Amino acid sequence: MRIRPGRPRRTPALATPMALGILAAAGFAMSFVLNRAMSLSGGSWLWTASLRYLFMVVPMTALVAVRGGLPAVLRSLRTRPARWLLWSTIGFGLFYAPLAWASQAGAGWLVASTWQLVIVAGIAIGALGGGRVPLRTVLVSVLIVIGVVLTQLEHAGDTGAATAFTVVVPVLIAAVAYPLGNRMLLGTDGLDGVQRTLAMTLGSLPLWLVLAATAGITAGPPSGGQLVQSVIVALASGVLATTLFFRATDLVRDHPAALGAVEATQAAEVPFTLLGEALLLGVAAPAPIGWLGLALILAGLCVHALGHGPADGDAAPAAAPDASPSATVPLAPHGSGARPGP
Repeated sequence: MRIRPGRPRRTPALATPMALGILAAAGFAMSFVLNRAMSLSGGSWLWTASLRYLFMVVPMTALVAVRGGLPAVLRSLRTRPARWLLWSTIGFGLFYAPLAWASQAGAGWLVASTWQLVIVAGIAIGALGGGRVPLRTVLVSVLIVIGVVLTQLEHAGDTGAATAFTVVVPVLIAAVAYPLGNRMLLGTDGLDGVQRTLAMTLGSLPLWLVLAATAGITAGPPSGGQLVQSVIVALASGVLATTLFFRATDLVRDHPAALGAVEATQAAEVPFTLLGEALLLGVAAPAPIGWLGLALILAGLCVHALGHGPADGDAAPAAAPDASPSATVPLAPHGSGARPGP
């Protein structure tokens, strides 16, 4: 049925994109759970970080090739090698390596909840770039930060403030590096989100090869278990979950309010991680103060994503805000490949 010119477009059904978003969040949570599992089994964080991206190269290349986008990726890499090397190393390297390191010090759910600081980092980067930050966004971000602090208070009580600090600092570095690197490469040569993911994977390869070589010298070869778990992380989180999330956002890309609802599904990373660790690793449930912190984080993420005005669902797509829920710090206009998760 044709829509008359000037008539608002109907908001699409949300069942399918919401379901895809939730499945993607479950895939992204695998990173936090299995990274912690590899740490507990004695696996080097250097292997944990590097193997994930080394194992992503082949499936991501195949995915982009099937979609017909490989020539554009290779052409862009040849044209701007220094740009891709620098910002891919920051956006992927200084993002995932610190997260892998943090997994040695704290439970996966703790790292996942602290990772929500990426929202605040995205807002700060946008403000420094001259963007206007609404008061409501600032207040919601403060709520999220309070939630992170409460989860860390529980952790500090169990293991000491110094150990909690070793979770916060690397995750904070990751939370700044990820949106910064992605933003600097956004829209380069017209690459879409999936193409950009492959280009950044290839652009960051020198770092992963250096880390892998260092791991081989200092820790020896990875165990069979770490290899298997790294393959699972690469496929479940790096390829499958990312593809599901891109598909979900594409289905509602012209409807900002619906897109906000889909983005909010990524807040499920935290409870999925908590559930996964309880089932696979026997991690104890958080204490009441930890639950309160998680509740504040999830509330802030949902309010941040769903706080569009009533008319937004019919509005033309606009530039995305500087930050959005975990695993969705949109660094692009809506639908162009918002942030996939860890």
